[in-house]
Amino acid sequence: MRRIMMLHGINHNMFGKRDPVQYGNVTLEQINKKINEYAKEFGVKVESFQTNHEGEMVEKIHQVFYDNFDAVIFNPGAWTHYSYGIRDALEILTVPIVEIHMSNIHKREDFRHHSVFADNVKGQISGFGIESYHLGLRAAIGAIEERNEVGK
Repeated sequence: MRRIMMLHGINHNMFGKRDPVQYGNVTLEQINKKINEYAKEFGVKVESFQTNHEGEMVEKIHQVFYDNFDAVIFNPGAWTHYSYGIRDALEILTVPIVEIHMSNIHKREDFRHHSVFADNVKGQISGFGIESYHLGLRAAIGAIEERNEVGK
């Protein structure tokens, strides 16, 4: 069974409490539950991880490498715009990475328009709320299949 790591970034433990205009009222627990429902539909296993500590995220990314996950879906939150340490850790991975955001980062403050991860990821999905996770999972599975076809 294909395994995908879902990485949730900084402040995501506060979904449901922070800025409902941007993120709605959905909690991280509800998001993870929905991701697991989507995973069952697609016949994949998703493991989720969230931290507010950059070093812990880097360590988790290293573990993803050692544990041979098939893909990564990453909602980095504010780290999107400045975390070169996480960017460098992602460069180690040899699997497809899909960057997602619940809000449309290109319609928000100017500093949010740039992602330091953009050149490390297969693609970005933003602005669809919780549906961004569904689209991200579909994109990750497609990238795995594409990679497997190229490897044949």
